[in-house]
Amino acid sequence: MTRNGQPGHTLRPSPSSAAGFTLVELLMVVALIGILAGLSAPFVLAAKASSNEASAIGSLRALNSSQANYATTCASGSYSTSFVTLVAQGYLSPDMASPSKSGYSFALRVGLGSVPGALDCAAAVPQSAYYASAVPLSLAGGRRGFATNQSGTIWQDTTGAPPAEPFTAGGPVSPIQ
Repeated sequence: MTRNGQPGHTLRPSPSSAAGFTLVELLMVVALIGILAGLSAPFVLAAKASSNEASAIGSLRALNSSQANYATTCASGSYSTSFVTLVAQGYLSPDMASPSKSGYSFALRVGLGSVPGALDCAAAVPQSAYYASAVPLSLAGGRRGFATNQSGTIWQDTTGAPPAEPFTAGGPVSPIQ
């Protein structure tokens, strides 16, 4: 093609019409991405805390199931007060033997009004009651504390502390529905 109908003169793109982005356009895109990331950060943290809470509830449910199996098959109706015992005997997943999991710290101890039972199949002394709790390691990890015992009900405390035995609904403490 020629310019102005003159032979020998071809059209060339001018330097200002070259393809690509200008520095200002790139800076605008980076700024927009930064703003969107800043706006979404609280939602991402809330989702993480919610997933940690769901994991803690699931872990306590798994503990209740493992305690029921242990009591039926190994401890003549009594319960273990040790994560290590339940894991070693194959009643509970090995990840529960660590002190923390998914933003929560777990504890298992003798329950309120417990009495020792007869030796279990591993020659350990089980108890007639247990108490397990899950406490968030930080506010970013979760906002509610949880606890359960041989009744199998999981209780929550919206202050982040584990509900104390005997479990009673009121104020920030209630059972998980």
